[in-house]
Amino acid sequence: MVAGTEQQQQAHRPGVYKQKNKQHKHGKHRTKGEIERENKGRVAVVALSKKQRRELRKMDRRNKANQLRRNKKDMVLTEKRRLGSRDGPPHLVVVISLHTAVDTGTAMQLLKSEGILHEDQGVRGAKDSFSLVLPRFKQRFTFYHSDTADLHSLLDVAKVADTLVFVLESTEGWDSYGEYCLSCLFAQGLPSHALVCHGIADMAVKKRAESRRALSRLAQARFPEARLFPLDSEQDALLLLRHLGAQKQRKLAFRSRRSHLLVQNASYTPNSVQDNTGAPSTGLGTLRVSGYVRGCPLQVNRLVHIAGHGDYQLSQIDAPRDPLPIINSAPRSARPAKGGDVEMMDGSVGDVNGAGGEVRVLMKSDPSQRESLQAEAEVDPMDGEQTWPTESELQEAEEARKSRKVMKVPKGTSDYQAAWIVDDDDDDDDEDNENSEEPDMDSCDDDDDDVDDLMEDGDNESQDGEAASGNEDEEEEEEEEINSTDRVGAEQKYDEAMNVAEEEDGLKRYREARSHEMFPDEVDTPTDMPAKTRFQRYRGLKSFRSSPWDPMENLPFNYSRIFQFQNFERTRHRVLTEAAAEEEGAMVGWYVTLHIQDVPPTVIESFQEGKPLVLVSLLPHEQKMSVMHVLVKRHPSFSEPIPSKEELIFQCGFRRFRASAIFSQHTSGDKHKMERFLCVDAPTVVSVYAPITFPTAGVLLFKQRANGMQDLVATGSLLSCDPRRVVLKRIVLSGHPFKINRRSAVVRYMFFNRDDILWFKPVELRTKWGRRGHIKEALGTHGHMKCVFDSQLRSQDTVLMNLYKRVYPRWTYDPYVPHPVPWVKNEEPENLHDIDME
Repeated sequence: MVAGTEQQQQAHRPGVYKQKNKQHKHGKHRTKGEIERENKGRVAVVALSKKQRRELRKMDRRNKANQLRRNKKDMVLTEKRRLGSRDGPPHLVVVISLHTAVDTGTAMQLLKSEGILHEDQGVRGAKDSFSLVLPRFKQRFTFYHSDTADLHSLLDVAKVADTLVFVLESTEGWDSYGEYCLSCLFAQGLPSHALVCHGIADMAVKKRAESRRALSRLAQARFPEARLFPLDSEQDALLLLRHLGAQKQRKLAFRSRRSHLLVQNASYTPNSVQDNTGAPSTGLGTLRVSGYVRGCPLQVNRLVHIAGHGDYQLSQIDAPRDPLPIINSAPRSARPAKGGDVEMMDGSVGDVNGAGGEVRVLMKSDPSQRESLQAEAEVDPMDGEQTWPTESELQEAEEARKSRKVMKVPKGTSDYQAAWIVDDDDDDDDEDNENSEEPDMDSCDDDDDDVDDLMEDGDNESQDGEAASGNEDEEEEEEEEINSTDRVGAEQKYDEAMNVAEEEDGLKRYREARSHEMFPDEVDTPTDMPAKTRFQRYRGLKSFRSSPWDPMENLPFNYSRIFQFQNFERTRHRVLTEAAAEEEGAMVGWYVTLHIQDVPPTVIESFQEGKPLVLVSLLPHEQKMSVMHVLVKRHPSFSEPIPSKEELIFQCGFRRFRASAIFSQHTSGDKHKMERFLCVDAPTVVSVYAPITFPTAGVLLFKQRANGMQDLVATGSLLSCDPRRVVLKRIVLSGHPFKINRRSAVVRYMFFNRDDILWFKPVELRTKWGRRGHIKEALGTHGHMKCVFDSQLRSQDTVLMNLYKRVYPRWTYDPYVPHPVPWVKNEEPENLHDIDME
């Protein structure tokens, strides 16, 4: 019985649906003593009531949200109604022609002839510029005609314009150069705009409606929500003015956070001989400019930047008579800012207009609070001197030496090579994606045979043509001689216009770009010098993503001339918050006269030639030099290769300068791979030495040709200011398997002497087909080496070694950029087609 019972118990198996009861959760039940011992005397936080937490009821929360919404709406309406009214600056309208066949002067005359109560001369020196007051709308406007041939002037005026009026042609809309200007304006930041069509009234009655529909369909590609206005009569001009005064204003962040103005009048006084020393004048002087303050209040102690001319200091701000008052309204007197001196002065000094009226001095700069023009840090050559270490530093070094892990290294390995060797436990670290995915270079086709075939076919065709021409009549031969003479003359003219040196340079760049595309970062190991000498500044990385790289290691001398933030984002937030809360200075809408010190005479000469002067007040630290990073994308119309460190022209916010930059990938992490050429289909980070500018700001990159014309290369926006951003240049040394075993292989052509193999022995190897390995030993003295891989190699595979070094941009910053040569019909830019410019 006992044996049978035991047999039955052993044979029993519980089924799938056997009931399983929950276990008692004894782990969560603690006694009061256990809880007190774990808390160790700490007292729990007393729960706050809704009243103590200041929580509102549902109706109160709804009422608060409605109040915030109403206040924000009232603020937007107040700002909109202030523009062009008595309390704000005149509505600045810039008229731009997008087609050479459009007569902008006729359109300006129509706007000038309707509803004018008071008219002003507008901006001195500007063509067809005028200001007017419309009592019917209780608004005032300033119209400025910008010539599209001077692209820099067009972009400068568009930065401060309230509205852009684009004049279209009645049949084509805009030409290729108009499309080019639109690309630049959109990349910079487009304010409120309106589309105007001039010339529809001259067409037949049956074709007017069809022409307007065709233009509307064409404009939807660039302006999806814009409305097309005709401008052929005074009634059309009145409707356009009504629309301009009532339309919604688009806010641009880079100009709304800084006070700016468009100079309407200017005068210049050279500095006299110093009284104490009697030294001659330095060639500088005081520039007095007048205009309406826009954006935010203007501080006298802040620096001002004149677009295209540099940074300067203010000495005082005056308040002359407003040249464009609204009739039947009480004159608005400018109150002085807090702490500003108020004096009555002769009008001949402060009034640029020379009206002889009284001018009130709003404020004078304080030398103790005025910002400095210092752009570079003072360099002390003794900062890099090595001193004798202290006792504490020697003790720390000794402890670090004792705690250093000892590992076995091959015989003959130096300390420098041993620093590259890592433990075997780290072999499973993640590698960079770029190292695991490489194109198969063996599948690339050779185009030389195809080129030879084409040349042979061309020769055969030319021979057949000669045989056929020999059978023609004498008259046809004479005609061919005349045509050939004309063709030879045209070819000679074409050759005379061609720059041979520029063509050879372009061919060299195309070959380098093609070679880089086929064999990325591959370089040839020199045979006339040791590789460890040629590549002594390079080092190997176990993992591009996770291997450490000290950003403060071996910095160049130029890094001692720049400024750096501990936390750029925190400083940016603080500066912009303080700028938005400022309520002192010359308020928005005031007509003021600024006294700018130590200005060269070229500024007033440029204004007298008819070019616009745009002033902007700089935020703190924006005159200091640092390493700026810009995220750009290549413009699709530009096809030439742009190598790294080439000199380009930057339009960054209100600034315009020339500098050499380096390109790098836009990736996450603490290291970024340098790009040898500007990428075509991917965003690229451009690093350059430039003055600090707080984002956001639009950026345009131009390339200047030998004849002075400029081509748009890339567009983007400002990214950050970070000198600690590590940009690494990669080179790839390639070798070919000579003998292949199961897991080992003999590799040649990577090095050509034994010492180089021993020097680069700790660096990891990879192949284009994804194999990984390392150098085991050198064979002979002519560069053959035995390598071990994680799998057997293929005969068509290529062995690669990645080496890295940190690169920096070149210090070629130049703030003075000449205006580009106007586009002409015979010399069209390379990124445009069918330009029709006079």
